[in-house]
Amino acid sequence: MTADTPDMAELQKRVREAIAGGVRIVQYRNKTAPATLRRQQADMLVALCRRSEVPLIINDDIELARVVGADGVHLGRADAPLDAARAALGARALVGVSCYDDLARALEAERGGASYVAFGSFYPSAVKPGAVRASLDLLRCARAALAVPIAAIGGITPDNAAQLVAAGADALAVISALFNVPDSWAAAHAFAPAFAALPQSA
Repeated sequence: MTADTPDMAELQKRVREAIAGGVRIVQYRNKTAPATLRRQQADMLVALCRRSEVPLIINDDIELARVVGADGVHLGRADAPLDAARAALGARALVGVSCYDDLARALEAERGGASYVAFGSFYPSAVKPGAVRASLDLLRCARAALAVPIAAIGGITPDNAAQLVAAGADALAVISALFNVPDSWAAAHAFAPAFAALPQSA
């Protein structure tokens, strides 16, 4: 997940480094930029991610995802419903749903056709200091109950990533530990050991 920044060059540099370090999907998230800048940044990231063969999803904004040709959208509780995203973006789009600490919401999202669900915050987060907290037990229960991929979010670092993956997370959504550091390539690469014990696909 990208950090809020008005600096196009810095954003491009950081995302390029993160992808080179092992990031496999990028979510554009900028809560503070005006609409014009958000469009410019999203256009730039679509081009960058296409060249890198990495999917780009847009946080919250279905229309922005549609007009820039992003691979999908991520929806929170206050955003448009999942079926509206599907109608706007098509059956092949990646549509993720934030489920916070609510397994019932995740089950409903799966039934509604979500591509993946996200739980968290698992740890204290500087980005969302007041966010509801989710537990590792919830993650284990979700892994047993859900067939769709599960993302974990909130205060994730290389030091706590492995326990989330071991509990059932398929993906880790990270902002501060990737962008508020001197080297985003090294930061992304530091998450690789968390996934090292997973079985490799044939």
